[in-house]
Amino acid sequence: MKILAIETSCDDTAVAILNNRKVLVSLVASQEKLHANFGGVVPEVASREHLKAIYPLIEMALKKSKLGPQDIDKIAVTGEPGLLGSLLVGVNAAKTLGYLWHKPVVKINHLLGHVYAGFVDNDIRFPLVALVASGGHTELVLVRRHGDYKCLGETRDDAAGEAFDKAARVLGLDYPGGPAIAAAAAGIQYSVSNRTVELPRPMKNRGLDFSFSGLKTAVIRAKGRKEDIAHEFQEAVVDVLATKLMRAAQKYKVKTILLGGGVAANKRLREEVDLRATAKGLRLVVPNSKYCTDNAVMIGMASYFIQKNGK
Repeated sequence: MKILAIETSCDDTAVAILNNRKVLVSLVASQEKLHANFGGVVPEVASREHLKAIYPLIEMALKKSKLGPQDIDKIAVTGEPGLLGSLLVGVNAAKTLGYLWHKPVVKINHLLGHVYAGFVDNDIRFPLVALVASGGHTELVLVRRHGDYKCLGETRDDAAGEAFDKAARVLGLDYPGGPAIAAAAAGIQYSVSNRTVELPRPMKNRGLDFSFSGLKTAVIRAKGRKEDIAHEFQEAVVDVLATKLMRAAQKYKVKTILLGGGVAANKRLREEVDLRATAKGLRLVVPNSKYCTDNAVMIGMASYFIQKNGK
């Protein structure tokens, strides 16, 4: 089964073609440099850029895969959640091609796509708990089987990636904030006993929901070198995310945990979760970094498994 997948939920225009689980081609037209001028994603600009990129990208994907419309079995597209204007570009493109090519079109949840990014290179046993952390979302999801998903906890305000962006802006660092803060924090020798800046761990010891807006306020009030503040901010976010993920895994008695979303590309988060997972005898699944940020492969992968299992 050959799947044309489209992802336009935010500021990356992505197209992929899969043959069942095999990735034939994956293309992404990034708007990162454009939005960096504004310090964040501007929805109107994002949707306009999607319109410019979507059809040339689809044409390029077909050319690179040496396939034609007649070879495509179905079209998968991100349906929600995301920026409305951006989503409409992808959905309308998918529906148009579906009509012209006489192909079925299926809408896929963006967050579910981030979960299935972990399935690209891994064979995974259920049940599992996934932490999906990105610029727009932070959720813990229990996956009992394909088609059986339960949200265990979510952010009550800012998403983790959004918090990174806001903290970076406060510190005068570049956009996007995740890589900028990680770079500023690199090389800082850290221990709880010798840290020069101390930031809170919001809701760390309460339930499975998240809250990061207060952490941004704490960064504004913090005194010290921006490198030290950046390091402590990253440690605070990582500590909260890792603690909640492990708590969910213990509560629901799973043996596999999974990271997904752009924040999952953070090296420090990967290291800390891996350390805690090893100590508890859990299997940690982390996608290749290129599949952590928004991409169409994850949308195609979700579509493949959902159809294969009749969900």
